[in-house]
Amino acid sequence: MTILQTFSPEVDFCPSCGALLPALTAKGDVICVVCKYVVPSSLFDEKEVRYIVHFNSQENTKKKKKSQDDDQADGPVIERKCPKCGHDQMSYAAIQLRSADEGQTVFFTCLKCKYKESENS
Repeated sequence: MTILQTFSPEVDFCPSCGALLPALTAKGDVICVVCKYVVPSSLFDEKEVRYIVHFNSQENTKKKKKSQDDDQADGPVIERKCPKCGHDQMSYAAIQLRSADEGQTVFFTCLKCKYKESENS
């Protein structure tokens, strides 16, 4: 399956009040919805970005064999040594527990002994 998508990457703001202008859909002037300032369409760039997305069919993708450990994983599995039992695979989950301008907290779970540890990133 192929999808052709076209969009304008530009976001334009009203030069009078700074409000976000409505999208330019047809040739003509744009009127700010907040202050009613008229912005001539000639001020807008005519740039477009075009891209094509190709999706793989299911028969072209390889199915990964699940190990017994993957069935018991709490999330994605990575190579990380468990500090308790020494097993070399752990699953993890990343959660934003602190404020948005700080890093996330990553919780690791050993696939063998289920030991849990956390790390602030």
